Amino acid sequence: MSKSSPRRFAGRSTGTVTVIEAKVHRSSARNAKMAFILTAVIVGLLSAVVAASYWHPIVSLIVGALIGVPTGAAVWLLVRVWPVIRLLWWWSLETLLAVVLLTAWVQLANHTPTLVTLLVVALVVGVPAAIRPVRRQVKAWGWCLVVRHRLRVCFAQFIIANQSGSLPLILWAKPTPVGERVWVYLRPGLSAKDLEGRLDKIAVTCHASTVLIERASENNAAYLRFDIKRREVLTAHVGSPLVDVIDPTAPVSASPLTVPTALDLPDVDAPTITLPTQGKPAGKKPATTANGSKPAASSSSVPDDDTSDWI
Repeated sequence: MSKSSPRRFAGRSTGTVTVIEAKVHRSSARNAKMAFILTAVIVGLLSAVVAASYWHPIVSLIVGALIGVPTGAAVWLLVRVWPVIRLLWWWSLETLLAVVLLTAWVQLANHTPTLVTLLVVALVVGVPAAIRPVRRQVKAWGWCLVVRHRLRVCFAQFIIANQSGSLPLILWAKPTPVGERVWVYLRPGLSAKDLEGRLDKIAVTCHASTVLIERASENNAAYLRFDIKRREVLTAHVGSPLVDVIDPTAPVSASPLTVPTALDLPDVDAPTITLPTQGKPAGKKPATTANGSKPAASSSSVPDDDTSDWI
């Protein structure tokens, strides 16, 4: 049995599993230390100022220290364990589901006969497997659980952009007719533009066809929505109420869609209008200017009965 050490916890030795990255571990320790100092000093000074109006200044400083130090310690603890809280959040749904199933199994095994227990288990497992709509819903929600972890793999492998190595927070996922929809909250150092160039890699990691990214909030650019598409629904056959109305064996003229109505009018041939043409006077040459071009036609040279100017 191997001994545990900080190096093995950081994932630098072989044969171990890295739970929290060393970069994230160091960053959380540094941030927790700074949060403790700032919180203790600020809360202690504010408490001392308030207490100075009631007690002696020395007593007020002691009161401020007694209030500021525990408050800073609480903030230090919250910042220090934040990577663990985030890890528990990633596996919260699976943990809750496992606890519920295990609790139900223990209660059934201890308080009911074996035959009843087996019957309940058969119903719980057999109904989703036998009924297609139920099986489809269970499969869709199962993919939601899988996609959340696949997106986390994407962020951990090739999308980390900040110096502390903090991963974006994957909030929630729900099934859609074409796949899944996941809401993600980005951390500082990452934007939607950085993700748009890697959609093909995200699709491969999520075992999907395509992935689209849109902003989920108009006021917050860090709140994004991932639409993961793994099936095509536009090519499916959709039922229509006209199937029972129209007879497919009837001729086209007898179809109810081709019955003439009161708006059908006969075709009318448009008359052909021939305009009169103006003849040129015989034996008269057109006038030219000095450079050999024809002068522009004057309005006085046009007869009054010429109808071509009105058309």
